[in-house]
Amino acid sequence: MTTLIKARNLGKAYGSTVALDGVNFTIDSGAIVGLIGPNGAGKTTALKAILGLTRYTGELEVLGRNPRRERTELMRDVCFVADVAILPRWLKVANAIDFVEGVHPNFRRQKAEEFLKRTRIRPDRKVGQLSKGMVAQLHLALVMAIDAKLLVLDEPTLGLDILYRKQFYSSLLNEYFDEQRTIIVTTHQVEELERILTHLMFINDGRVVLDETMDAIGDKFTELLAGPEHVDEIRALGPIHEHEVFGKHLFLFEGASRERLQQYGELHSPSVADLFVAKIGEGRQ
Repeated sequence: MTTLIKARNLGKAYGSTVALDGVNFTIDSGAIVGLIGPNGAGKTTALKAILGLTRYTGELEVLGRNPRRERTELMRDVCFVADVAILPRWLKVANAIDFVEGVHPNFRRQKAEEFLKRTRIRPDRKVGQLSKGMVAQLHLALVMAIDAKLLVLDEPTLGLDILYRKQFYSSLLNEYFDEQRTIIVTTHQVEELERILTHLMFINDGRVVLDETMDAIGDKFTELLAGPEHVDEIRALGPIHEHEVFGKHLFLFEGASRERLQQYGELHSPSVADLFVAKIGEGRQ
């Protein structure tokens, strides 16, 4: 496993607003990384830096290249998908395929066409005639036909219904991803992503507040569901978060002994959403 992205003291400010505040992280090849944070946390700025779309301070290396100075070379091995509304409504599906084939040296037209044959999208249809879910399928067909080492997805399923969202991630995982590719995805629909992620990164106020593998999260964090009779004892153990559920109390612990906790109630592994609330949500209320 090799390091694909390395950031050291990465910073970015827009006037007096600090978007990235001395961020440090590494991303290895073959990872599926969920970059999660509230609006304005710095997610999109971090992605723009990785893609060479904005200036920054500190050090950043992507695929062994400087994103700002070597962006043309970098983008031969990188794909980026944002909100699916960016395709021109007058553009025909066939023309979209022609365009990507003409500009990207690693595009495989046959693969894109084979994927679209399994959908209801006809080559002569204009983007404006497609539903948002169908536009997402078109995006996916174009992306999966590019032999890229890094795929960056910024809210790729925003506004799609649950069927299209599940289909999008299923196709991505089963037909595109392999151990040689790396995917970074930002989304607010974290529940749908947690089963496919290998790594999780929380960002808040321009700082990384959690950076762990999913396996490490399962070992490091524990949820305890307990009755009210043990609340004071449990609080004395130092949970990082607590809330009430149907008359019981749900506590989240970081680095606590499971053997010690199990005497008080039921133990569970926290969901990404619960972990997000514990690490970020409370401070924003």
